[in-house]
Amino acid sequence: MKRKLGGLIALAVIILSAALLFKPLPAAPKVTFMTLDGQTLTTEDFRGKVWLVNFWATTCTTCVKEMPALAETYRKFSPQGFELVAVAMNYDPPNYVAAFAKARELPFTVALDAKEEVAQGFGGVRLTPTTFLIDQKGRIVQQYLGEPDFAKLHRLVATLLAKPN
Repeated sequence: MKRKLGGLIALAVIILSAALLFKPLPAAPKVTFMTLDGQTLTTEDFRGKVWLVNFWATTCTTCVKEMPALAETYRKFSPQGFELVAVAMNYDPPNYVAAFAKARELPFTVALDAKEEVAQGFGGVRLTPTTFLIDQKGRIVQQYLGEPDFAKLHRLVATLLAKPN
């Protein structure tokens, strides 16, 4: 009886594990980004690309610390079609964001989220940095709270970019 119960528990664990492993990836929300230069981009503009959405603030020390690594990530993978959008939180004054981006020569798209619509679309982001990696099919592959392990992130980006659309 104990062996039968143990076997049933083991089977249940295997089934639950398989269900978690093969859970479909969530779709990135349909949002509109307003860039520093006044351009409007939507989630659909990134369809077919691997891209990163990074929520940050000029007052966030971890955000400021990770910006050079984000720039390096963008420079490394952008020739292969990789995109990156850094979304400044709604409480960050636009002139601070613009000055930061200019002073650090950020090579990727910087967007403002004045009405909090992008943060709300991505599940109500409040903590910075929060980053989402999205695949060519528009699915969220990974979410990072805090600074990502950039070596692991680079491996994952390279793997995604190697996959056909």
